[in-house]
Amino acid sequence: MTEVTTQLNSVEIGKVASLAAKIQEEPSVAETKWSAEVNWKGGFRSEAKIRDFSPTVSDEPPSLGGSDTGPNPVEQVLAALGNCLAVGYAAGATMAGIKLNNLSIKVDGDLDLHTFLGLKDGNAGFSNILVSVDIDSDASSEALQELHKNVTATSPVGHTLSRSVPVDIKLA
Repeated sequence: MTEVTTQLNSVEIGKVASLAAKIQEEPSVAETKWSAEVNWKGGFRSEAKIRDFSPTVSDEPPSLGGSDTGPNPVEQVLAALGNCLAVGYAAGATMAGIKLNNLSIKVDGDLDLHTFLGLKDGNAGFSNILVSVDIDSDASSEALQELHKNVTATSPVGHTLSRSVPVDIKLA
């Protein structure tokens, strides 16, 4: 017997619909836990181990004292937001029957290093993040606006960055 898979935007529609149905049926399935383990490699280099993937390298650029062997943590935060939005656009477009020809997401963040370097008190994180989404699709502008509204309203990383989240950092 041959299994028929319906895809749009390289997303298997059935898998997304099945997951949504399963969560409707059994809400506890939606409660997930994610983790990463980070090991320092000397200097400003570290590696994050996530599931069974090759480690994700992190470093700082030479201008910040690093050896530039990988993106720095704040760049990874911006990438995480862009990647999360890309998943949202792909899933949302697929479920709405919208074919995406191309999707490009540019994420920029403003960060003042004064607090990080101990030069003054204040916010060590981003003061502003600007995201620009470029969608190439034959869908109507109304359909794309609705897709955009839904994606921005449901992005896990977007929600994490845009609200206060308790972070408990303990020394073992």
